[in-house]
Amino acid sequence: MPNQTQVNSRLSKTPLSILDLAHLRQGGTVADAFNNMLDLARHAEQWGYKRFWLAERTLEALYPGRIDLGLGRAPGGDFAVTRALRRDLGTNGEDFPALLEELRGFLAPAKPTQAVRALPGAGTNIPIWLLGSSNFSAQLAAMLGLPFAFAGHFQPEGMIQALELYRRNFRPSEALERPYSMAGVPVLVAETDEQARYLATTPQQMFLNLIRGNPGPLVPPVDRIEWNALEQAAVRAKFRAAIFGSPDTVREGLEAFLEETQVDELMVVSNPFEHGDRLRSYELLAELAGTVKKPDEIAEAVNF
Repeated sequence: MPNQTQVNSRLSKTPLSILDLAHLRQGGTVADAFNNMLDLARHAEQWGYKRFWLAERTLEALYPGRIDLGLGRAPGGDFAVTRALRRDLGTNGEDFPALLEELRGFLAPAKPTQAVRALPGAGTNIPIWLLGSSNFSAQLAAMLGLPFAFAGHFQPEGMIQALELYRRNFRPSEALERPYSMAGVPVLVAETDEQARYLATTPQQMFLNLIRGNPGPLVPPVDRIEWNALEQAAVRAKFRAAIFGSPDTVREGLEAFLEETQVDELMVVSNPFEHGDRLRSYELLAELAGTVKKPDEIAEAVNF
Protein backbone atom coordinates (compact mmCIF):
# COMPACT_ATOMS: atom_id res chain seq x y z
CA MET A 1 0.00 0.00 0.00
CA PRO A 2 1.33 3.50 -0.82
CA ASN A 3 2.01 5.75 2.14
CA GLN A 4 0.30 9.12 2.64
CA THR A 5 3.25 11.01 1.16
CA GLN A 6 3.02 8.98 -2.07
CA VAL A 7 -0.77 9.41 -2.29
CA ASN A 8 -0.45 13.20 -2.20
CA SER A 9 2.55 13.50 -4.52
CA ARG A 10 2.83 14.19 -8.24
CA LEU A 11 5.79 11.82 -8.34
CA SER A 12 3.66 8.81 -7.38
CA LYS A 13 1.21 9.66 -10.18
CA THR A 14 3.84 10.22 -12.89
CA PRO A 15 5.20 7.29 -14.93
CA LEU A 16 8.97 6.84 -14.61
CA SER A 17 11.13 5.60 -17.45
CA ILE A 18 14.84 4.97 -18.00
CA LEU A 19 17.22 6.18 -20.71
CA ASP A 20 20.30 3.95 -20.89
CA LEU A 21 23.01 4.71 -23.44
CA ALA A 22 25.19 1.76 -22.31
CA HIS A 23 28.18 3.92 -21.48
CA LEU A 24 31.58 2.26 -21.35
CA ARG A 25 33.40 2.40 -18.02
CA GLN A 26 37.10 3.06 -17.66
CA GLY A 27 38.71 -0.38 -17.48
CA GLY A 28 35.53 -2.07 -18.74
CA THR A 29 34.56 -3.63 -22.06
CA VAL A 30 31.69 -3.26 -24.52
CA ALA A 31 30.42 -6.64 -23.33
CA ASP A 32 30.38 -5.34 -19.76
CA ALA A 33 28.35 -2.30 -20.83
CA PHE A 34 25.71 -4.40 -22.58
CA ASN A 35 25.54 -6.96 -19.79
CA ASN A 36 24.96 -4.14 -17.31
CA MET A 37 22.30 -2.71 -19.60
CA LEU A 38 20.45 -6.02 -19.68
CA ASP A 39 20.75 -6.37 -15.92
CA LEU A 40 19.29 -2.91 -15.41
CA ALA A 41 16.44 -3.69 -17.83
CA ARG A 42 15.48 -6.76 -15.79
CA HIS A 43 15.53 -4.76 -12.58
CA ALA A 44 13.55 -1.94 -14.21
CA GLU A 45 10.76 -4.41 -14.92
CA GLN A 46 10.67 -5.37 -11.25
CA TRP A 47 10.78 -1.77 -10.06
CA GLY A 48 7.85 -0.68 -12.20
CA TYR A 49 9.51 1.62 -14.74
CA LYS A 50 7.30 2.20 -17.79
CA ARG A 51 9.85 2.41 -20.62
CA PHE A 52 13.46 1.49 -21.16
CA TRP A 53 14.89 3.58 -23.99
CA LEU A 54 18.11 2.82 -25.83
CA ALA A 55 19.94 4.43 -28.74
CA GLU A 56 18.67 1.73 -31.14
CA ARG A 57 15.90 1.69 -33.79
CA THR A 58 15.60 -1.99 -34.82
CA LEU A 59 14.32 -3.66 -31.63
CA GLU A 60 10.67 -3.89 -32.71
CA ALA A 61 11.46 -7.01 -34.74
CA LEU A 62 12.80 -8.66 -31.56
CA TYR A 63 10.19 -7.35 -29.12
CA PRO A 64 6.93 -6.66 -31.01
CA GLY A 65 4.60 -4.25 -29.29
CA ARG A 66 7.19 -3.17 -26.73
CA ILE A 67 9.15 -0.61 -28.74
CA ASP A 68 8.76 3.15 -29.16
CA LEU A 69 10.70 5.10 -31.77
CA GLY A 70 12.13 8.43 -30.68
CA LEU A 71 13.34 10.75 -33.44
CA GLY A 72 15.35 13.95 -33.31
CA ARG A 73 17.13 16.23 -35.76
CA ALA A 74 20.60 15.77 -34.27
CA PRO A 75 22.75 12.78 -35.33
CA GLY A 76 23.55 11.98 -31.71
CA GLY A 77 27.21 12.89 -31.67
CA ASP A 78 29.82 15.53 -32.38
CA PHE A 79 31.08 16.93 -35.72
CA ALA A 80 33.15 13.82 -36.41
CA VAL A 81 30.11 11.57 -35.95
CA THR A 82 28.03 13.79 -38.20
CA ARG A 83 30.68 13.62 -40.90
CA ALA A 84 30.98 9.84 -40.56
CA LEU A 85 27.24 9.51 -41.13
CA ARG A 86 27.72 11.44 -44.40
CA ARG A 87 25.06 14.00 -43.52
CA ASP A 88 24.92 17.33 -45.33
CA LEU A 89 27.07 19.43 -43.01
CA GLY A 90 25.44 22.61 -44.28
CA THR A 91 21.89 21.69 -43.26
CA ASN A 92 20.23 22.93 -40.08
CA GLY A 93 17.61 20.18 -40.01
CA GLU A 94 14.98 21.97 -42.10
CA ASP A 95 14.41 18.73 -44.03
CA PHE A 96 13.53 16.82 -40.86
CA PRO A 97 9.71 17.09 -41.31
CA ALA A 98 9.97 15.58 -44.81
CA LEU A 99 12.27 12.80 -43.59
CA LEU A 100 9.90 12.07 -40.71
CA GLU A 101 6.95 11.79 -43.06
CA GLU A 102 8.96 9.44 -45.28
CA LEU A 103 9.83 7.23 -42.30
CA ARG A 104 6.24 7.11 -41.10
CA GLY A 105 5.31 5.93 -44.58
CA PHE A 106 7.85 3.12 -44.39
CA LEU A 107 6.46 1.95 -41.03
CA ALA A 108 2.85 2.00 -42.26
CA PRO A 109 1.37 -0.95 -44.18
CA ALA A 110 3.11 -1.23 -47.55
CA LYS A 111 1.17 -0.14 -50.62
CA PRO A 112 1.17 -2.22 -53.84
CA THR A 113 2.71 0.66 -55.78
CA GLN A 114 5.38 1.41 -53.18
CA ALA A 115 8.83 1.21 -54.78
CA VAL A 116 10.81 0.87 -51.54
CA ARG A 117 9.59 -1.27 -48.65
CA ALA A 118 11.05 -1.49 -45.17
CA LEU A 119 11.58 -5.01 -43.90
CA PRO A 120 10.76 -5.87 -41.16
CA GLY A 121 9.47 -2.37 -40.46
CA ALA A 122 6.49 -2.13 -42.86
CA GLY A 123 3.17 -2.44 -41.07
CA THR A 124 4.61 -2.26 -37.56
CA ASN A 125 3.26 1.26 -36.94
CA ILE A 126 5.78 1.71 -34.15
CA PRO A 127 4.73 4.53 -31.81
CA ILE A 128 6.82 7.56 -32.72
CA TRP A 129 8.00 10.22 -30.28
CA LEU A 130 9.61 13.46 -31.33
CA LEU A 131 12.71 14.25 -29.33
CA GLY A 132 14.20 17.70 -29.06
CA SER A 133 15.95 20.38 -27.09
CA SER A 134 14.39 23.36 -28.85
CA ASN A 135 11.07 24.77 -30.03
CA PHE A 136 11.42 23.19 -33.49
CA SER A 137 10.57 19.62 -32.47
CA ALA A 138 8.00 20.84 -29.95
CA GLN A 139 6.15 22.74 -32.69
CA LEU A 140 6.37 19.81 -35.13
CA ALA A 141 5.15 17.31 -32.53
CA ALA A 142 2.22 19.60 -31.75
CA MET A 143 1.33 20.01 -35.43
CA LEU A 144 1.45 16.25 -36.11
CA GLY A 145 -0.25 15.25 -32.87
CA LEU A 146 2.68 13.17 -31.60
CA PRO A 147 4.12 12.76 -28.09
CA PHE A 148 7.07 15.02 -27.33
CA ALA A 149 10.15 14.39 -25.19
CA PHE A 150 12.45 17.24 -24.20
CA ALA A 151 16.13 16.38 -23.74
CA GLY A 152 16.52 18.08 -20.38
CA HIS A 153 19.12 15.51 -19.36
CA PHE A 154 21.74 17.29 -21.47
CA GLN A 155 20.19 20.58 -22.65
CA PRO A 156 17.74 21.97 -20.08
CA GLU A 157 17.81 25.52 -21.47
CA GLY A 158 14.43 26.46 -22.96
CA MET A 159 12.62 23.39 -21.62
CA ILE A 160 9.63 25.18 -20.08
CA GLN A 161 9.09 27.31 -23.17
CA ALA A 162 9.21 24.29 -25.50
CA LEU A 163 6.80 22.26 -23.37
CA GLU A 164 4.32 25.13 -23.16
CA LEU A 165 4.57 25.66 -26.93
CA TYR A 166 3.85 21.99 -27.52
CA ARG A 167 0.79 21.92 -25.28
CA ARG A 168 -0.58 25.21 -26.56
CA ASN A 169 -0.37 24.25 -30.25
CA PHE A 170 -1.20 20.55 -30.04
CA ARG A 171 -3.56 19.15 -32.70
CA PRO A 172 -5.29 15.81 -31.99
CA SER A 173 -4.36 13.00 -34.37
CA GLU A 174 -4.91 9.28 -34.93
CA ALA A 175 -1.82 8.69 -32.81
CA LEU A 176 -2.79 10.91 -29.86
CA GLU A 177 -5.97 12.65 -28.71
CA ARG A 178 -4.32 15.05 -26.26
CA PRO A 179 -0.74 16.29 -25.69
CA TYR A 180 1.61 13.92 -23.91
CA SER A 181 5.01 15.23 -22.87
CA MET A 182 8.10 13.75 -21.30
CA ALA A 183 11.26 15.34 -19.92
CA GLY A 184 14.66 13.74 -19.61
CA VAL A 185 16.32 14.54 -16.30
CA PRO A 186 19.56 13.36 -14.64
CA VAL A 187 18.72 11.80 -11.27
CA LEU A 188 21.08 10.13 -8.83
CA VAL A 189 19.76 8.83 -5.52
CA ALA A 190 22.08 7.62 -2.75
CA GLU A 191 21.79 7.09 0.98
CA THR A 192 23.01 10.64 1.72
CA ASP A 193 23.34 13.94 -0.10
CA GLU A 194 27.11 13.77 0.30
CA GLN A 195 27.32 10.31 -1.26
CA ALA A 196 25.10 11.34 -4.17
CA ARG A 197 27.19 14.45 -4.88
CA TYR A 198 30.33 12.31 -4.84
CA LEU A 199 28.89 9.73 -7.26
CA ALA A 200 27.64 12.54 -9.51
CA THR A 201 31.20 13.63 -10.25
CA THR A 202 31.36 10.74 -12.74
CA PRO A 203 28.72 12.12 -15.18
CA GLN A 204 30.02 15.64 -14.52
CA GLN A 205 33.50 14.56 -15.60
CA MET A 206 31.97 12.93 -18.68
CA PHE A 207 30.55 16.26 -19.84
CA LEU A 208 33.75 18.06 -18.85
CA ASN A 209 35.74 15.73 -21.09
CA LEU A 210 33.29 16.40 -23.93
CA ILE A 211 33.75 20.15 -23.46
CA ARG A 212 37.51 19.66 -23.59
CA GLY A 213 37.20 17.68 -26.82
CA ASN A 214 38.33 14.48 -25.14
CA PRO A 215 35.31 12.15 -24.97
CA GLY A 216 35.86 8.78 -23.37
CA PRO A 217 34.48 6.16 -20.99
CA LEU A 218 32.96 6.89 -17.60
CA VAL A 219 35.63 7.59 -15.02
CA PRO A 220 35.57 6.94 -11.26
CA PRO A 221 34.15 9.62 -8.95
CA VAL A 222 36.54 12.06 -7.32
CA ASP A 223 36.48 14.20 -4.21
CA ARG A 224 37.21 17.30 -6.26
CA ILE A 225 36.98 18.05 -9.99
CA GLU A 226 39.86 20.04 -11.44
CA TRP A 227 38.29 22.62 -13.76
CA ASN A 228 38.45 26.31 -14.47
CA ALA A 229 35.60 28.75 -13.91
CA LEU A 230 34.34 28.60 -17.51
CA GLU A 231 34.38 24.81 -17.57
CA GLN A 232 32.58 24.62 -14.26
CA ALA A 233 29.88 27.01 -15.47
CA ALA A 234 29.44 25.04 -18.70
CA VAL A 235 29.04 21.71 -16.89
CA ARG A 236 26.64 23.17 -14.36
CA ALA A 237 24.54 24.57 -17.20
CA LYS A 238 24.25 21.07 -18.66
CA PHE A 239 23.11 19.76 -15.27
CA ARG A 240 20.76 22.64 -14.41
CA ALA A 241 17.81 20.24 -14.27
CA ALA A 242 19.75 17.48 -12.47
CA ILE A 243 18.56 16.22 -9.10
CA PHE A 244 21.21 14.50 -6.98
CA GLY A 245 20.82 13.59 -3.33
CA SER A 246 19.31 11.45 -0.61
CA PRO A 247 15.77 10.07 -1.04
CA ASP A 248 14.24 13.05 0.76
CA THR A 249 16.24 15.54 -1.31
CA VAL A 250 15.36 13.83 -4.58
CA ARG A 251 11.68 13.54 -3.69
CA GLU A 252 11.51 17.27 -2.98
CA GLY A 253 13.42 18.10 -6.15
CA LEU A 254 11.29 15.92 -8.41
CA GLU A 255 8.03 17.19 -6.95
CA ALA A 256 9.17 20.75 -7.73
CA PHE A 257 10.35 19.73 -11.21
CA LEU A 258 7.01 18.09 -12.02
CA GLU A 259 5.08 21.07 -10.74
CA GLU A 260 7.14 23.45 -12.87
CA THR A 261 7.20 21.42 -16.10
CA GLN A 262 3.75 19.75 -15.89
CA VAL A 263 5.15 16.80 -17.88
CA ASP A 264 3.22 13.54 -18.08
CA GLU A 265 6.27 11.29 -17.74
CA LEU A 266 9.87 11.41 -16.54
CA MET A 267 12.75 9.83 -18.47
CA VAL A 268 15.48 9.36 -15.91
CA VAL A 269 19.22 9.15 -16.62
CA SER A 270 21.57 7.89 -13.92
CA ASN A 271 25.24 7.33 -14.73
CA PRO A 272 27.40 6.65 -11.66
CA PHE A 273 30.61 4.71 -12.26
CA GLU A 274 29.72 1.47 -10.47
CA HIS A 275 26.83 -0.61 -11.81
CA GLY A 276 25.74 -1.39 -8.26
CA ASP A 277 25.38 2.31 -7.48
CA ARG A 278 23.29 2.78 -10.60
CA LEU A 279 20.97 -0.09 -9.66
CA ARG A 280 20.62 1.30 -6.15
CA SER A 281 19.78 4.76 -7.49
CA TYR A 282 16.96 3.45 -9.68
CA GLU A 283 15.71 1.19 -6.89
CA LEU A 284 15.54 4.06 -4.40
CA LEU A 285 13.76 6.23 -6.96
CA ALA A 286 11.19 3.49 -7.61
CA GLU A 287 10.61 3.21 -3.87
CA LEU A 288 10.02 6.96 -3.68
CA ALA A 289 7.42 6.72 -6.45
CA GLY A 290 5.84 3.57 -5.02
CA THR A 291 6.18 1.65 -8.29
CA VAL A 292 8.05 -1.44 -7.05
CA LYS A 293 6.07 -4.50 -8.11
CA LYS A 294 4.91 -7.25 -5.80
CA PRO A 295 6.28 -10.80 -6.32
CA ASP A 296 3.04 -11.98 -8.00
CA GLU A 297 3.15 -9.02 -10.41
CA ILE A 298 6.75 -9.81 -11.28
CA ALA A 299 5.85 -13.41 -12.10
CA GLU A 300 3.27 -12.21 -14.62
CA ALA A 301 5.61 -9.71 -16.29
CA VAL A 302 7.30 -10.56 -19.57
CA ASN A 303 11.04 -10.76 -19.03
CA PHE A 304 13.59 -9.29 -21.43
